[in-house]
Amino acid sequence: MFHQFIIFQVGSNEGGWSSIRSFVSPDKELDETIAFVFGDMGTSLPYKTFRWTQAESELTIKWLLRDLEELRDKPAFLSHIGDLSYARGYAWSWDSFFSQIEPLASKFPYHVCIGNHEYDWPQQPWKPSWASSVYGTDGGGECGVPYSLKFHMPGNSSFPTGNSSPATRNLYYSFDVGVVHFVYISTETNFLQGSDQYAFIEHDLRQVDRIKTPFVVVQGHRPMYTTSSRIGDAPIREKMQEHLEPLFVEFGVNLVLWGHVHSYERFCPLKNSSCGNMDIGANLPIHVVVGMGGNEVQPQWQPRPDHPADPIYPQPIGSIYRSEEFGYTRMHATRSKLSVSYYIEAHQYRFCSLLFNK
Repeated sequence: MFHQFIIFQVGSNEGGWSSIRSFVSPDKELDETIAFVFGDMGTSLPYKTFRWTQAESELTIKWLLRDLEELRDKPAFLSHIGDLSYARGYAWSWDSFFSQIEPLASKFPYHVCIGNHEYDWPQQPWKPSWASSVYGTDGGGECGVPYSLKFHMPGNSSFPTGNSSPATRNLYYSFDVGVVHFVYISTETNFLQGSDQYAFIEHDLRQVDRIKTPFVVVQGHRPMYTTSSRIGDAPIREKMQEHLEPLFVEFGVNLVLWGHVHSYERFCPLKNSSCGNMDIGANLPIHVVVGMGGNEVQPQWQPRPDHPADPIYPQPIGSIYRSEEFGYTRMHATRSKLSVSYYIEAHQYRFCSLLFNK
């Protein structure tokens, strides 16, 4: 196994040069996959402003750097699945966000997935009638433009705006890293059967070489499954279960990771909202919500009938573990197993939450 150590610097004589950076390029025949996955992180500003920002994101960056530095020469990548900077139309929030992730993104690939705060706006070109009440003004008028122009993900998926503004890009794509095939989808653009995105997902999953990549992981922003008491996304969840879940089941997707809900929650192997074989990874996808990257904690769980201000903590059937602690997940895969560990920032605890065996 051979890894290439690369040193680089960006800039120009006229505009100035960056610091000298380095990263490890993975071997194409890598038999190991390491990824750090989280959603909804945001950014923290070094000064006071009229806008609330995500101070907890500083700890997310701090502990991610610690774990990545411990890898030494092992290649890894980061995955931020939606709601990146929470700029909501304020460009300086994007500037702060990029400065904050630079220590990570300059050394490791930083993959992104589009979320409602990157795209959502009333005049977006795709507004399905079945979810017109769901899509609002979360993007602050950005309409996906900063997300499209500041990131360059694999593939060329895009959605034309029909006017003079650039197309929204980086919507859905896939790639292999070691023993895992990763698929990124957009919950903000059409994914129903007959759409371009549906055709992409179906074709992509059908073409996976399970000898080369024995594990398949799908990532998207708004979750297909959650026990959050926030019901606004229910129409989207219903459509994903109707149109996308059959594909995930048919083609043996092992793990599906979501953001949007600012908590961690792991489910049993699911189909049609019902648990399958409880041996983890036996026959159905396992859904995990990982939107605890740094944005404010939301009151998630169902209120008690006799005490509306107090949530019900016992998990409903199908929810195996859930937590409102900030943190992130670490995925590690070999040819024989895939494990996902949940790291809680406040106490630096590590929970090994699920394991797939081949």
